[in-house]
Amino acid sequence: MGLGIGGAVVPSIFGKAVAAEQLLGALDVAFKKRLADAGLNAATAAGCSYCDVRVGRYLRQFVITRDAHIENVVNTESTGVGIRVLAGGAWGFAATNDLTPEGVATAARQAAAIAKANAKSQTSPVQLAPTPGLGEVSWKTPIKKNSMEVPLKDKADLLLQVNAAALGAGANFVNSLLFLVNEQKYFASTDGSYIDQDVHRIWAPMTVTAIDKATGKFRTRDGLSAPMGLGFEYLDGDKAQKYVSPNGVVNYGMSYDMKEDAVAAARQAREKLSAPSVKPGKYDLVLDPSHTWLTIHESVGHPLELDRVLGYEANFAGTSFATMDKRDARFQYGSPLVNLTADKIAPGSLGGVGYDDEGVKTKKWDLIRDGKLVDYQTIRDQAHIVGKTESDGCCYADSWSSVQFQRMANVSLEAGKSKLSVADMIKDVENGIYIVGDGSFSIDQQRYNAQFGGQLFYEIKNGQITRMLEDVAYQMRTPEFWAACSAICDASDYRLGGSFFDGKGQPSQSSAVSHGSSTARFNGINVINTARSLG
Repeated sequence: MGLGIGGAVVPSIFGKAVAAEQLLGALDVAFKKRLADAGLNAATAAGCSYCDVRVGRYLRQFVITRDAHIENVVNTESTGVGIRVLAGGAWGFAATNDLTPEGVATAARQAAAIAKANAKSQTSPVQLAPTPGLGEVSWKTPIKKNSMEVPLKDKADLLLQVNAAALGAGANFVNSLLFLVNEQKYFASTDGSYIDQDVHRIWAPMTVTAIDKATGKFRTRDGLSAPMGLGFEYLDGDKAQKYVSPNGVVNYGMSYDMKEDAVAAARQAREKLSAPSVKPGKYDLVLDPSHTWLTIHESVGHPLELDRVLGYEANFAGTSFATMDKRDARFQYGSPLVNLTADKIAPGSLGGVGYDDEGVKTKKWDLIRDGKLVDYQTIRDQAHIVGKTESDGCCYADSWSSVQFQRMANVSLEAGKSKLSVADMIKDVENGIYIVGDGSFSIDQQRYNAQFGGQLFYEIKNGQITRMLEDVAYQMRTPEFWAACSAICDASDYRLGGSFFDGKGQPSQSSAVSHGSSTARFNGINVINTARSLG
């Protein structure tokens, strides 16, 4: 997977550069339907048994700052039509930015010709799980404030205020950014669906650096915001939804105070400069949701994508140890406390939509129940392989010009059923480490062996958080780690984290996905000292 924010250079793949004013508005629905019908009719006339047409307008804005300077502002727009067909039992795909009925019809005929050519080497025909024709329907991310409508000056001023707050609190350098996305997607298929969707996402990452000028040593602390499927209301700091740990570390939920977090980041980065290095050994780990999301993503989300399980997909860290025989045997993936669900409908989540890019109405379902592996994530042409009669709605393309394929749902750890606060959880820990925020990680080709760092580490001794630690990472084998889960805080502590740029496939595509959890405890986990590991 890919998690980087790409520094100050925005990849050109997001579309052509435009003025900020061009990020507003939308194509007329009747116009999109005419284009879609042109594609559907041309594909049917060319002998295709199935066709879907995606008319997409993808808008992105990036505001990038360093210290007291705006480094870059990039607005991109990409509009076009992608057409996927079945002919002779094989897929064909073509795309065009010619937004005329004839241009779309030509692309549909090209997709049909590709499918017929592919059918000559097809060993078995594609089997599509049925999905009902929905007629004309629509869905919108339930935002309160469209980020694209907020004046660019207000966004730049916010980031510069954030940087000034961090510098005033002891930081030496600050990078802060805004990544804003609006996907306007219109889907039509020969099944009889015409689906208009307006999807919004927002992310406000930052990196705060403190330097010991006497030694040249430096430490960083990244922001604790989560990318969200929300509008600009997420950054209404005076309404921030705060979660305060027993030692005063503030984390955030469905709204975020970026300036407050910048001040805390500066102080904590400076505190890291004098924090003692961890002593390697076995510890009970208390993991904040701002950290746990990444562990869920890598050790549950990706290995339970059915294309990885089947070996159809091996890019970005491989396939999966969680093979189908393990599902059939109800493999013990974790302790009985562990319940993990896949969810495409969670409010505020990055992967929350009404319908996927195959026109399937989205839902929530179990992956792991009472610690046992019970299901995977599937799309329409995979469902029959695992005995399902319908898709799970996990198909997505990052552009009109990309073919849709299986992508991860929001995969989340259910909160504990019994009342339990973070403070009460820590009271029972004799020798542990409390970890906040995500950091560097590595994982093997089967999603089985992994190592995870974080942003903040605090020693726990005899039920008390005592001091900050540095150079912490823990090692895990996926089923052993989840089997070590001994406690999960209740729903009052539940929060979302996630990835804004999750890479998969070849050619690579990027998607956004959230993972929720409450703070969770894992007993007897091996912790290494990363400074010693580096030599």
